Amino acid sequence: MKKPKKPRSLKAGMPPGSPVHIGEIKTDKPSISVLDFGPGALIEAELPDTASLASYVRQNSTLWGNIYGLQDPAALTAIGTVFHLHPLVLEDILNNNQRQKVDSYNDYLYVVLHRYEISTDPLNLVQDQISLIIGTDYLLSFQERQSRTFEPVRQRLRSDRANLRSAASDMLAYSLFDSVVDSYFGVIESLDDYAEHLEVEILGHPGPMVLENIHQFRRCVSQLRRNLYPLRELLGTLHREHAHFFGPEIQLYLRDVYDHTVHIIESLDDLRELATGLLDVHLTTVSHRVNLEVRALTVVATVFMPATLIAGIFGMNFRQMPWLERPGGFYFATGLMLVIATIMLTLFWRRRR
Repeated sequence: MKKPKKPRSLKAGMPPGSPVHIGEIKTDKPSISVLDFGPGALIEAELPDTASLASYVRQNSTLWGNIYGLQDPAALTAIGTVFHLHPLVLEDILNNNQRQKVDSYNDYLYVVLHRYEISTDPLNLVQDQISLIIGTDYLLSFQERQSRTFEPVRQRLRSDRANLRSAASDMLAYSLFDSVVDSYFGVIESLDDYAEHLEVEILGHPGPMVLENIHQFRRCVSQLRRNLYPLRELLGTLHREHAHFFGPEIQLYLRDVYDHTVHIIESLDDLRELATGLLDVHLTTVSHRVNLEVRALTVVATVFMPATLIAGIFGMNFRQMPWLERPGGFYFATGLMLVIATIMLTLFWRRRR
């Protein structure tokens, strides 16, 4: 069943900043949660609706609000009014086809990230958009559907490991960046395992779908590689141009996430070359098998050519021909055919060895 999807053409003719949801609806009903934390304190709650988030009164120094499946423009507008979000930000949050980027506003940053999942039967790359609003004392995250990408960060807040509760929103933002980038390593490992499976299949007994699987593998690698280049640019921009949002210590952590991103892109380059190599190996293997079959057919045709010649000679309509009227003429001709065929097969066998 095809999922409901709203095309970009719906916004044709509308003014900039018009809140219209564009993309696939992956969650029927939005779910909202908040983590209200500070030094030595944490309040975690599930809210019934977006209006509760808009009216929520924080109890501690930092607020993290997470929304799954927000596709209602009216609800998002209410949240935007409370947190003073620009209409262009609301428009981009509702558009699930954004590239990974960072936009700077007066007192907050708007960041778009992507998370990926791999399904292997058949191979498919599933992309979800994550929008982050990073303020001085709050952070809002908008995700298309529920996932466990940020669950390690929640666990760190609950146990207060690394004093995350005492940190500001910039440390929380770094932790979310790090969780998203770390999730890419699992995708790379899945693609690497799939490539290894393809290689074994190609060199063994390839099925009729192997060529389609190779092209699907190349498509997934190219799509992931193309989408991760903006992430490297995003992290570099955060490190260079937004030092007023991230302290000196957080800048070091952001540089580490940048290094991880570069490593992932390099791994994707290797996978892309591997995909090209797998296609070349498959085509070479198919060509080799065709050559073997053609050679076998050539041997059979060559072996039967003398027999065809002899049968043609004795099939001519002449009244006088040698062995034509002798009782053993048929057996002599047949034996001659077999002897010649045996000699040719022996010669071919010796040449093969």
